[in-house]
Amino acid sequence: QKPRVLPKSAFGQAIKYCFNQWDKLTVFLEDGRLELDNNRSERSIKPFVIGRKNWLFASAARGANASATIYSIVETAKENGLNPFNYLQYLFERLPNLDLGDQDALDGLLPWSATLPPGCRDSK
Repeated sequence: QKPRVLPKSAFGQAIKYCFNQWDKLTVFLEDGRLELDNNRSERSIKPFVIGRKNWLFASAARGANASATIYSIVETAKENGLNPFNYLQYLFERLPNLDLGDQDALDGLLPWSATLPPGCRDSK
């Protein structure tokens, strides 16, 4: 259609954009793991977008950093099919007695670890 359309028209601009993005489109088509849109990402950050005005005036940087860490853990747990409440409870029970120098022990607590107890998995 490119030769039949005026290049400055809306349709011409859309065709130009398509050609300029062609390499990205072909990568998308070749890798079935890639999603068509970013809706899942948008849904996962929606609670933070809604509440962001509440957090604009965090009284301390350490508190804001702690909140960001917890939110990150919760959303990562959800993305890995875990029940966030059970997973956090499991972490809070294990972390105080964990040797932080033991990388294998830390790896076992990550949301994608196969060694997590079944109670952490979401039963949906």
